[in-house]
Amino acid sequence: MRIYRLEGTVGTKSLVMRDEPEPLPNPHEILVRVRAASLNRRDSMILNGTYPLTPRQGVAPLSDGAGEVVAVGDAVTRFAVGDRVTGSYFARWIDGRVNAGLIDQLGCTLDGLLTEYAVLDEQWAVRLPDHLNWHQAATLSCAGLTAWNAVTGSGIAKPGQWVLVIGSGGVSLFSLQFAKLLGCRVVAVTSRPEKTDKLRALGADLVISTSDMPEWGAAVRDQTGGVDLVVETGGPATFAQSLIASTLYGHIVLLTLQDAKGGSIQMPAALYQRSLATISRLFVGSRTNLEAMLRAVSQHRLRPVIDKVFAFTETGDAYRYFRQGDVFGKVIVDGA
Repeated sequence: MRIYRLEGTVGTKSLVMRDEPEPLPNPHEILVRVRAASLNRRDSMILNGTYPLTPRQGVAPLSDGAGEVVAVGDAVTRFAVGDRVTGSYFARWIDGRVNAGLIDQLGCTLDGLLTEYAVLDEQWAVRLPDHLNWHQAATLSCAGLTAWNAVTGSGIAKPGQWVLVIGSGGVSLFSLQFAKLLGCRVVAVTSRPEKTDKLRALGADLVISTSDMPEWGAAVRDQTGGVDLVVETGGPATFAQSLIASTLYGHIVLLTLQDAKGGSIQMPAALYQRSLATISRLFVGSRTNLEAMLRAVSQHRLRPVIDKVFAFTETGDAYRYFRQGDVFGKVIVDGA
C-alpha cells in the first residue's frame, strides 16, 4: 500500500511516500480503506516544525480523513465491515475534560490518514453521516469539530444573536454554517472582496471586506449593536478589531495565538478596560463532541465546503496550495 511519512528535516521534502505491506488489525482494531483526507492549519505547522506538540519521527500525517472499514479484529464490537468512518482528532479523549494523558493526536504522535489503509483502535473512530461523499466526510475531525465547539460550547450563540467569523478557511466556514443552523445572524470578515458573494451564499448576513475597511470593528458594532460571539481565527492581526466589534458582554473564542511570523496576540489594555467580554480558548474536542456534531450534520444534511481536490500522488502540491493561504473551504487529498 502507499503511505506518506514525515521523515528528516522540515518542509515538503520531509513528506515521503512509501510502499508498505497492508496492515492487519489487532483484536480491538479496525482496518480502514481511506478514501480521502484533508489538510488543517496544524498540519502545515507540523511540516514547518512550529507545532507545539512534537510529531513522532516517521509518522503518517493528517488527522482528518474518511473511509470504509474493510476488516475488523476479533474483539471489535463498535464497527462492522462496510461501515463508513472517520477518526477522532484526540484519539484517546472520549469525553469530559482533556488532560496530559489524552493528548495523542492522529497525524502527529499517532499515525494519521494520509495512507491507503489505516489501522485504528475501535475507540478512535466514529460513523459518518450517509449523505456526505468521501471528500466532504474527510473534513470534520479537526476544523469541523473546532467550529462546532466554538459555536455551541460557550452557550452564547442563540437564535437571533450575532456571530462573527474571520476569513474563509475550514473553521470559519464551518462556524458560519453551524451558527446559521442555530438561527444566529452572522458577520463574515474577509480580506478578499471577490469572496463576498460566496460568503453571502453560505448565509452570512453581513460581509465586511478588510481591503475596503481595515479598521472594521467599530463598523461591525454599529451595524449589529455588538457581536455576541466571535470565532477568532485571525490571531494578532484581527484580535483588537474583534474586541471592538463585540458587545459589552461578548464572548471571544480565541483559536489562533500567533501569526505566521511568530508574532503573538497582545492584549490592547485600553480597549479591554471598556469591555466585559469573556475570552476563552479551545482545542478541537472529544469523541463525544464529534459524535454530537455529526448528529447535527446528519439531521440538517449540512455539506462541508470544498476548495480544491488533489490526487494522492500530488500531496506535496496540496500542502503548497494550502500554505499559500487563499482558500475557500477545505483542501482535499483524494485516496481513491
